[in-house]
Amino acid sequence: MKEYQQKIYQLAQDQDLGKLSLRQVADLIGAPGKPQIVKHHLLQLDKKGLLRVNLDKGIVEVAKRGMIDSSTKSSIFSLPMVGAANCGPATIFADERIEGYLKISSKRLPHRKKDLYVLIASGNSMNDTDVNGKTIEDGDYVIVDKNYPKPKSGDVVVSVIDGMANIKRFKWDSQNDIAVLMPESLEKGHHPIFIHEDDDFVVSGKVIDVIKSPK
Repeated sequence: MKEYQQKIYQLAQDQDLGKLSLRQVADLIGAPGKPQIVKHHLLQLDKKGLLRVNLDKGIVEVAKRGMIDSSTKSSIFSLPMVGAANCGPATIFADERIEGYLKISSKRLPHRKKDLYVLIASGNSMNDTDVNGKTIEDGDYVIVDKNYPKPKSGDVVVSVIDGMANIKRFKWDSQNDIAVLMPESLEKGHHPIFIHEDDDFVVSGKVIDVIKSPK
């Protein structure tokens, strides 16, 4: 998705674009005096099914994070995908740019959807874990709640260490006063990651569900 489309789509999650002019939207996305650019990218977002655009009735009618399927009366949401994360050594860069969208029924998601994003699992160091009764295997879609500033011991989290993303179970070792990222695998050779408070380490979300990759 192009940069302006990302900005317009994100703006649509926070504001009613139907109350804004094309010129006002252009100002808000950093393209002052360029309403035609806004119009073009709105129509592109409409083609992708991410926004409903009706320029006769207003700028845009938005089905937040997705589109409404009128035949089934159910919501299909488009969750942003921001790349991959290792279920093994932290060797994949955690890039926050949106690379695409995963369309999924609202019935599979919690009520609050604003802060959710998707990663694709890489590796099998979590193939013996349990997230809502599901393991995390290579290629699975991992749904993450980014509104999660402080991890709790026992949570499965996405963390970033020295710019690299990984998925592990977070545990606090109170006896040794240290945070540990634990693998949970049926395979041998996967080891914990021990984190010091001075390390370049941040938790970027809690894993709330797993969509198994089709076999």
